[in-house]
Amino acid sequence: MKFMSRLGKERGEAGRTQGTVPQNGAWDYNSVITIDSKAAPGVRFAIHRISFGRRMELSRRVREISRKAEFLEAGTELHEKIEANILAQEIDVMYLHWGLASIEGLMIDGEPATAAKLLEKGPEEVAREVVSAIKEQCGLSEAERKN
Repeated sequence: MKFMSRLGKERGEAGRTQGTVPQNGAWDYNSVITIDSKAAPGVRFAIHRISFGRRMELSRRVREISRKAEFLEAGTELHEKIEANILAQEIDVMYLHWGLASIEGLMIDGEPATAAKLLEKGPEEVAREVVSAIKEQCGLSEAERKN
């Protein structure tokens, strides 16, 4: 499973290269990207951009679980398929905890949303949107993101 492929250029929401060169010549790099939710208008979330160190950290976290999930997915028994699905969801939980920097405009049971609250009690479509954005930032293909 190739779950950490590199992007040729990291691009922002509008397709422009992230980071700008200000007048003084220094490159202004933002380590987070803020995205307006399509699933929940008025909600904005910030995700961490991929870096060399963060890619290594995530790869270490996901490595063993993804190997086991691949093995189980190749099985023919129903319980193997169910276990593989559970492991894939656990990987998504890792991505969300690893990549979500903040979330605005969403209250869950009267309290500001956090990664933990979003997973436990929040709207599933927003959680899936955040995970998808994080995987996209990591450079995962559409097929790889479906895991």
